[in-house]
Amino acid sequence: MADQSTPKAPAPGAGLAASAEGAPGVPSPKRAPHRETPPEGALSRRRLLGTAGATGLTLGAVGGAAGYAAAPSADKATPLSSVGADQVRFHVKHQPGITTALQARGHLVAFDLAAGAGRKEAAALLRRWSETARRLMAGEASAQDDTDVARDAGPSSLTVTFGFGYSFFARTGLEKQRPDALDPLPDFSSDHLDKARSDGDLWVQIGANDALVAFHALRAIQKDAGSAARVRWQMNGFNRSPGATAQPMTARNLMGQIDGTRNPKPADKDFDQRIFVPASGSGGPEWMGNGSYAVVRRIRMLLDDWEKLALKDQEDVIGRKKSTGAPLTGGSETTEPDLEKTGSDGRLVIPVNAHARITRPDQNGGAAMLRRPFSFHDGIDADGVPDAGLLFVCWQADPLRGFVPVQRKLDRGDALSKFIRHESSGLFAVPGGAAEGEYVGQRLLEG
Repeated sequence: MADQSTPKAPAPGAGLAASAEGAPGVPSPKRAPHRETPPEGALSRRRLLGTAGATGLTLGAVGGAAGYAAAPSADKATPLSSVGADQVRFHVKHQPGITTALQARGHLVAFDLAAGAGRKEAAALLRRWSETARRLMAGEASAQDDTDVARDAGPSSLTVTFGFGYSFFARTGLEKQRPDALDPLPDFSSDHLDKARSDGDLWVQIGANDALVAFHALRAIQKDAGSAARVRWQMNGFNRSPGATAQPMTARNLMGQIDGTRNPKPADKDFDQRIFVPASGSGGPEWMGNGSYAVVRRIRMLLDDWEKLALKDQEDVIGRKKSTGAPLTGGSETTEPDLEKTGSDGRLVIPVNAHARITRPDQNGGAAMLRRPFSFHDGIDADGVPDAGLLFVCWQADPLRGFVPVQRKLDRGDALSKFIRHESSGLFAVPGGAAEGEYVGQRLLEG
């Protein structure tokens, strides 16, 4: 839970360009095939988008995705809102779901290849998954046996992201192509890891601003796996919905804290260097060019203990004001903390073991990672204790220079450590985005 900000949601009504991985516009997808004839008088996709524009959502010349919904009549039709119409492109330089704004709903799922499945089966699976992701992200139905769960919705900023675990390479005979950066993470003293909910041959991250759209994608990915792979573990998460606040802001976690104010930003001159593997000349395998490494941790928050703390004690643990996220030394959320400032009692204003102090990049040799988490709540046990916390996902060009040094320092004395528990872990190599006509991982599997 490093002190780096989560990507901020686009302003309400931001439309397609705000969620298209930095693209200037998003081409309209082809209308998805229906398995039944739309009722007489149903709105055409063109008319539906035109109506949406009349409500104040500016879709621009390139149009937007209307999903595969059909309205019963023109005079009773309700247009897609900006949330439903937002589309993220599948064929991009870096896979979607990395720099995309935080979505309201997410699913993380890991698969293991089935016994006897190897490189050939993995290639066929990634080909199926990539086509399904492309279709669903464009607001179309899946190619086969669509469940109709998302029939009435637009793309809703859906993203599907694919990665490979350490064990994948031995299973497919590709050990020589396994990156050194994918070596298993070291043990940390705060770990209480469940191996059954850790690691995996393949990893899929799904995010969307509509829960049904996200579930629809999860179900389609699971069905596509067929006999080639089986689910190893699966986790569900959520974030605040776009438009729920008066203006876009850094997300809060289930402790009520503004979570992560110092995320590297795409506008930073060294952003790509820190987050993405260079396209060539990096010393690593060529197939990882434009890719990134995802560290995934299920972090249980001990909320009963945390909520017993007085507000001042909570703020001392974090090193920031709970209300605004500003450092305890003053200013706004984005103000640089004054780590040397002392109070009238001569003590440091930001305690020496405060989370914000320990996770500062300049206190960790410049280590940086792009945090993009989801909160989770998986019920309440018989003693009334919530199973809740953070599905921590962070991205970096090299986890040995990103996640590992920060976590080692947190391990040695972070005040927050007594209120959290790391319960599962995974590290995945996420290749660059697929070009038109290609599938994710094709350079690895067919190289």
